[in-house]
Amino acid sequence: MRRVWRHARWVVLGLAVVLVAGGVLYTQLRSPIASFGSPDTGAPHPVVDGNRIVDERNGLAFVPRGVNWSSFEYACAQGWGYSALDNIVARDPYATEAKMIAKWGTNTVRLPLNQDCWLGTRGAPVSDQYEERTVAGYRDEVRKFVAALNDEGLVVILDLHSRKRIGQPEFGNLAMPDSESIAFWNSVATAYAGNPSVMFDAFNEPYSRYNASGTTFLFDLTWKCWRDGGCQAPAEDDQTATLGRVTYTVQGMAAVLSAIRSAGAEQPVLLGGLDYANDLSHWAEFAPDDDQIVAAVHSYDFKDCDDEQCWNDVLGNLADRVPVITSELGAEHPEDGYVDRYLAWADEHEIGVLFWVWADHPADPMALVTDERGHPTAYGLTARKWLTGHAQSTP
Repeated sequence: MRRVWRHARWVVLGLAVVLVAGGVLYTQLRSPIASFGSPDTGAPHPVVDGNRIVDERNGLAFVPRGVNWSSFEYACAQGWGYSALDNIVARDPYATEAKMIAKWGTNTVRLPLNQDCWLGTRGAPVSDQYEERTVAGYRDEVRKFVAALNDEGLVVILDLHSRKRIGQPEFGNLAMPDSESIAFWNSVATAYAGNPSVMFDAFNEPYSRYNASGTTFLFDLTWKCWRDGGCQAPAEDDQTATLGRVTYTVQGMAAVLSAIRSAGAEQPVLLGGLDYANDLSHWAEFAPDDDQIVAAVHSYDFKDCDDEQCWNDVLGNLADRVPVITSELGAEHPEDGYVDRYLAWADEHEIGVLFWVWADHPADPMALVTDERGHPTAYGLTARKWLTGHAQSTP
């Protein structure tokens, strides 16, 4: 789930590597890869054990419960900061924010990232008249926040969420990974391979693409292409109109997983299904062969899998075979009952839930907080009650 946000107070060395990707020649400025491992922070070490996740330190079940922390995926593309941490006035904004999140009883935080801000492609991260923003700066901000969250005992999921648009300071999301996504994951996985308290989310929301009238598919993503790649997807992101005439070659989940493993990272990898990660109907049939993968579902009341029958038939049956995480949960009107029903069902099946979204966006009904001090909205009160209740009952 992504929305474009701006705030009134926000002001809208490396090696030069020449890459050829999808027929486009570009220069990528990359800072040297450093390992950001932090194995002794006290945060759990999640590993997949059959159809559940366990903490490798003690073998006890680990059910991810927490929030999505938003802004690394768009601030750096819009040109007002690396993330919302830029607006937190504190001696140590990373620790301050991590402590606020931990007080809600969370054990996991998902961090959506921007592919171009990490790689330095498409002119990202965007600078302004006050500050030059660099690839090294973006990566360092992510590193510091991951470390702060780990220090609070929280597992972090790094998610490939969005891209900067070509030629303008905005952001969007392609239908599936492209060749530069492989470079992204090779870099991220190399950096965090030594951190057992980090997991990876391969690609935020795979999707098909309709024509302008919404009557026919310009790009019909199949499960085979989801896994193996090779099909042609529109080059424009989901916030930009397209006729489907300019395309790129899709990289499948198997290729993304291979990039992560070849970098030496053995941590669990989340794989979201079709229809913006809401459709997991054939996930088990087409999932790549790897014993450390997790099925990720995005559950919203405006998607097809929005009732208990689908949850039982698809998610429940899948959870008997592999771990399932609700990596995004939300609703157009979160207080109308959908979220409560899903939470009750998830508890019955020991399925983890990460609420969308920890951000102080007044116009968004799914915002969990009202300000940078972490005061909860009405929806946030629901999330906090559920999270703290589980934290108090955990041995």
